[in-house]
Amino acid sequence: MDINMIDLMDLEDLDMLETTRRPDRHRHRVNPFELSDEDFRYKYRFSKRFGEKIVGILREDLVHDPRGCPLSPEIQVVCALRNWARHEIQDDTAGLHSVSQPVVSRTCKKVAEILSRNSREFIKMPTTLNEQQETIRKFRSIANFPTVIGAIDCTHIRVKKVNADGGQLYINRKGFSSINVQVVCDADLKIMDIVTRWRGSVHDSRIFRECRLKQRFEAGAFSGILLGDSGYPCTPYLFTPLLNPTTPQEERYNRSHIRTRNTVERCFGLWKQRFRCLLRGMFGDIETAKKQLLHVLYYTIWPST
Repeated sequence: MDINMIDLMDLEDLDMLETTRRPDRHRHRVNPFELSDEDFRYKYRFSKRFGEKIVGILREDLVHDPRGCPLSPEIQVVCALRNWARHEIQDDTAGLHSVSQPVVSRTCKKVAEILSRNSREFIKMPTTLNEQQETIRKFRSIANFPTVIGAIDCTHIRVKKVNADGGQLYINRKGFSSINVQVVCDADLKIMDIVTRWRGSVHDSRIFRECRLKQRFEAGAFSGILLGDSGYPCTPYLFTPLLNPTTPQEERYNRSHIRTRNTVERCFGLWKQRFRCLLRGMFGDIETAKKQLLHVLYYTIWPST
């Protein structure tokens, strides 16, 4: 057969082939803030007003690269918020927002880093006398316990097993790897101080003993006291329950102490219900997990949302 005829047949065969191209799904992203508030809350577990507030705070840090088809600050925030709040597979979040799974992973890490940098603006103890007196007033309204400025406790956040040297130090008394997170909250369940750097095997009392907040109390920075459980030592600025109350006065003290300190327990419960990744575990690398714990910023800036 003539060589030219063969070439012509090959060209005809090529013309018959259909070029299979991956559909360009990145060009049709829907602005989630165009949803009704009910639909927005269903998808992201927070109100649209709350999401807009977060976008407004982070917008300057989330300015996107104009090349290609970049993610807007709105999409970046809701991707991270949905992934943390619902703790779903990143592929599902990616499909909902017309991006790839690696993009969702990078976005969550980026938003976590920005929140970590900005956390001190929102997570802070009351400093002025008026702020401290208002905090003390709210705590006293619970069970008439005077001069309480915060309730303190620690909670374990499960993390992926750490295989590096020292990984066994992340295993807590319950037998799983975790980060032991110290939190101080107010009567409105708003987190005022948080420490996320300690491994799961470290005791609560050591975390407080080596934290900066203890130094501030010893320096007389606050006019009130903290309430903690019996795992902490009793000091002039940290009151703990009596282990063996024998008089009616001591029993009343314990009842008032328990009811007032219970705010931090409720804070943990609400925190973990709003962000299911804290309830079920964070399975990224350990340093990213520590930064993502500071997405508590979402909750501290607007705890009633």
